Amino acid sequence: MATNKDLAELIFPDIHETIKDLEKRYPERNLPEGAEVTRFAPSPTGFLHTGSLFTALIAWKFARQTKGVYFFRLEDTDQKREVKGTGLDLVRQLGNFGIVANEGYFGDHDEGNYGPYEQSKRANIYKVVIKELIKKGRAYPCFCTKEELDELRLVQEANKVIPGYYGEYAKCRHYSVDEAIDLIKSGKPYVIRFKSKGNHLNHIRVHDEIRGDMDLTENDQDIVILKSDGLPTYHFAHLVDDHFMRTTLITRGEEWISSLPIHIELFQTMGWKAPKYAHLPVIMVNDKETGNRRKLSKRKDKEAATSFFIQEGYPKKGIIEYLFTIANSNFEAWLMENPKGDLDDFRLAFDKFSLDGALFDLPKLSNISKEVLANMDKKTFAEECLSWARQFDLEDAKRIEENRDYFESIINIEREQEKPRKDYEKFSDVFPKIRFFYKDVFDSLLDTPFPFNPHLDKALIKEVLEDFVATLDLSCDETTWFASMKELGKRHNFADDRKVYKKDPTAYNGWYADSIAIIRVAVSGSTNTPKLYDTLKILGKDEIIRRVHAVSERLG
Repeated sequence: MATNKDLAELIFPDIHETIKDLEKRYPERNLPEGAEVTRFAPSPTGFLHTGSLFTALIAWKFARQTKGVYFFRLEDTDQKREVKGTGLDLVRQLGNFGIVANEGYFGDHDEGNYGPYEQSKRANIYKVVIKELIKKGRAYPCFCTKEELDELRLVQEANKVIPGYYGEYAKCRHYSVDEAIDLIKSGKPYVIRFKSKGNHLNHIRVHDEIRGDMDLTENDQDIVILKSDGLPTYHFAHLVDDHFMRTTLITRGEEWISSLPIHIELFQTMGWKAPKYAHLPVIMVNDKETGNRRKLSKRKDKEAATSFFIQEGYPKKGIIEYLFTIANSNFEAWLMENPKGDLDDFRLAFDKFSLDGALFDLPKLSNISKEVLANMDKKTFAEECLSWARQFDLEDAKRIEENRDYFESIINIEREQEKPRKDYEKFSDVFPKIRFFYKDVFDSLLDTPFPFNPHLDKALIKEVLEDFVATLDLSCDETTWFASMKELGKRHNFADDRKVYKKDPTAYNGWYADSIAIIRVAVSGSTNTPKLYDTLKILGKDEIIRRVHAVSERLG
């Protein structure tokens, strides 16, 4: 009579390593007490989802704040769904947000002593463990076809029992070793299933770092652990990888809570200590059609792809800060106290996580991004804006590169002060608002109607502009300049007090802000610019006069 050992040798004749060998190859890490080993382990099936960025951020932050290790593992065992090249894309996209692994898969190479970090390259490691499970009678070959499994489900649905492959419904677990060996030798295809000892009528108590203790139904499913292509399923691969990579904390979406009993049973069966689990709240949106909350969808929501934020030019710090507001309830208070603070100084805590799905709020992200950009010094702003423009706006990238100092002077308007000006929420906003500073752009506007106040006649506008040029003095301070603008307005019958003007508007051409608006439009082609005094100082006297004369000529 054949034994489980005979069955294991038949299935894995070329596997000679043992679990003890693997334990020696991947020893416990030498880290400070309390240091967490975390990971981000995506499948290479497409773009980086905002929810995945959130998951990676939390894992990265907990490793960083505990002086631990954060690694990147590529879970590419489902090769039918794999999109070639997206593994490297995921690494790069995370890098855009400053989330870089201490070790792991880096797209074109691995770094670290616990690899390979691509699951498709770890097949023999999984087989070592599965071979041991077969020897112990806790795994077996299953020969059921897809048609047989479909028929089984129909029977279970008709009998109104829990669907799945378990107990009396697990046909192949009841084969003797000799029967299994004969079927294998006859060439019948098979997968390997885990043999559960659980019962779905029982409950287990498991601990979640966010939710605390939870009572869950015990697992009794004989899940597939090795597919017919020789690669493991997610459930089994993550068990082996997290043990031998010495993961101490797993952060993942709350949709995995239902799988936790499977994972706990697998760890217990192997006699391995399970990592801590933290199931993160799902990021939600308000559905525009139904008005109800739903999960952020890559099909329906532009915010679901991190590429949207990258292309629009949201500052990476703003996005990270926003995600921290989703993560911890006390982060916003910390941020208000530390608007220029280093995010490393904020300590993420599981007891501050919400149990409900967090609502993605784009206006809130925009406000945070405005704060981030307003509090950047001009050199950092210029560098990050240039980095963005080199990817998405080559024409304006060239403008920055040709005269970095000029660009910095423009974006520095009302920046270095207690309450900096908040002109921009993302880098794609910058040039539409400042492009007029550049001569070629301004000249291209001359053939378009300038938005002067339609209630003022052209002759009056020309008079104001001629007087402005004749008396232009940029050497004075802002207070003196502003007083001179009021006087200019008064000379052309613009009231120097709005209340006076409102009492008798027919007696005046407007109030002094209307006369200043004439100058603003003439030098910029817009009614909305950064502070006019600073704008004029940057443009310089010669360019101002040139622009005003060009505009006056077109007024006729």
